[in-house]
Amino acid sequence: MAWTWSYEDADGGPVGTSQEFDSRGDAESWIGEEFGALLDEGVAQVRLHDGDTEVYGPMSLAAE
Repeated sequence: MAWTWSYEDADGGPVGTSQEFDSRGDAESWIGEEFGALLDEGVAQVRLHDGDTEVYGPMSLAAE
């Protein structure tokens, strides 16, 4: 299966998806590097998917 992130706005509405990653570790490393750029593009939270299965989320990209 391919790992992907789905992107949501602050109200939980869908705003896009990431590229596909070969592993969960690759996907999590990528989000750690790119969350600032995603925030600038209006993404407020993300969900991690393994194929069609949601693994976790929503995860806010904003600083706590």
